[in-house]
Amino acid sequence: MAQYSSLSNIRIVLVEPAGALNVGAIARVMKNMGLEQLMLVNPQCAPRSAQAQQMAVHGGEILANAQTVDSLPDALAGCQQAVATTARERTLSMPLQPPREALPKLLSVPSALIFGREDSGLTNEELTHAQHCLYIPTAGTYTSLNLATAVAICSYELQQLVTTATENLAASPQETAPLEALEGYYQHLEQVLLKIGFLYPHTASARMKKFRQIFNRANLTPEELALLRGILRQTEWAIHNKNVVNEE
Repeated sequence: MAQYSSLSNIRIVLVEPAGALNVGAIARVMKNMGLEQLMLVNPQCAPRSAQAQQMAVHGGEILANAQTVDSLPDALAGCQQAVATTARERTLSMPLQPPREALPKLLSVPSALIFGREDSGLTNEELTHAQHCLYIPTAGTYTSLNLATAVAICSYELQQLVTTATENLAASPQETAPLEALEGYYQHLEQVLLKIGFLYPHTASARMKKFRQIFNRANLTPEELALLRGILRQTEWAIHNKNVVNEE
């Protein structure tokens, strides 16, 4: 089973980033979302400049620990999965996928999420270093996103994937009422509804099928079923006492 507890195996790869402010902002959002590894391929700026550090704020450690390499293959060394990002259609065999389809492939193994240059993105040849290609859907009037914004969106989606999956794994299965107990409730419900005139003998079967569908969808717990049985018993008590009073 895939382990979703951490994003520490995912590296953010920036190919030839030109803006120190962008690099700093990316370090900050990575810190916000729990990402730790930043790889810079042949940066065209000073990634640890005062401007970058000012934008990084509490993400300064990510900036300080960022690795600089000469080529994209060097940045991907040790990775088993890679997703490359693009803002436009390409003449490649890889289909473009939105974040929620592409990003789950990065979970559970050493992997990389690759972003291209601010002005031109990744080349077609660079895209072939990844198994998957991601685009961020936008309004059709303007599809190009700021580099730091694109990283922020993808980092958020990764964090949400991890959070949701971890909660699902941690949640203990809810105990549901035994089928025989449910059947007893349905029989009891039918008896009471007949008594109060909500059901008639010739239509009871069809109506009870609908009640069964409603309660089956609810996946009642034993406590919830006990509450419903209590309502039926109290209804019967009220009917009995009303009849006793009327007889007197």
